[in-house]
Amino acid sequence: MTQGFSHIPVMLEECMEGLKVHDGGIYFDGTIGGGNHSYEILKRSSPSGRLIATDLDDEAIAAATEKLSPFKGRFKIYKSNYKNYEQVFELADVDKLDGILLDFGVSSHQLDTEERGFAYMKKEAPLDMRMDRSNPMTAEIILNTYPQEEIAKILRVYGEEKFSSQIAAKVVERRQKNPIKTCGDFVEIIESSIPKKFQQNGPAARKSFQAIRIAVNGELDGLYDCVVGLTRRLKSGGRIAILTFHSLEDRIVKQAFNMLETDCVCPKTLPVCVCGKKKEIEIITKKPVTATVKEMAINTRSKSAKLRIAQKI
Repeated sequence: MTQGFSHIPVMLEECMEGLKVHDGGIYFDGTIGGGNHSYEILKRSSPSGRLIATDLDDEAIAAATEKLSPFKGRFKIYKSNYKNYEQVFELADVDKLDGILLDFGVSSHQLDTEERGFAYMKKEAPLDMRMDRSNPMTAEIILNTYPQEEIAKILRVYGEEKFSSQIAAKVVERRQKNPIKTCGDFVEIIESSIPKKFQQNGPAARKSFQAIRIAVNGELDGLYDCVVGLTRRLKSGGRIAILTFHSLEDRIVKQAFNMLETDCVCPKTLPVCVCGKKKEIEIITKKPVTATVKEMAINTRSKSAKLRIAQKI
């Protein structure tokens, strides 16, 4: 199952430096992927550091388990959404953590495996896009059954697509004749909906595919509360590092960090503080860290990545 599973970790050194990994620490990797970041966490926290990890992709879990085999006994991987961290930590008998890593990127393996249907380049691929293949919802279901207004909203909000209304209208027009089955079908609809002069800055389908993928997997649902809750599970001095690949994700992480760093959240109209809110973190990255020019040249998927790091007080 793990043969051919590949994923180039983004900003690996920056993540490790940001987390300040040390021997004996307890760490959480909420999106383990192929296990590259986790491998470095276990290596740098040797000989007694522990790792708890989650992922929804069975192939990723199998690959990560194999990769981390040199550290047998020091890690546990659960098939779960990282947003279910409370249940996972209870199962792992973990309360407070020394470090948390969240990487919201889609793995190279998921993008490159045709039958997963994540990539607009794979024209014959089915419209799937599920991180968890037991999830009943697929991109095909959304495109063939959702109302036009809902599809337009998904494309506009999650993809920040200017031509969301035109694409949604074409989707409905097309599916009335024949079901939309492949990535190529969707690409044709998108390209026929966007004027040629607006198709010069990269693939026209990128934003729409991203938007549908986010909707299929519920990627932004509860994200703010999750970032806040996870950060509060850090020990004093513990750090959280979050890699985002989409402006909406980054905005949510930024807002969560700003709230946690604020002393008072009372309305400005009140003469005194009544909320009792105290500053909980120190934001380490006042501006998000981005990949180096060298890394972008080697791994083009790092171009949109932003890394934010905070430390628990």
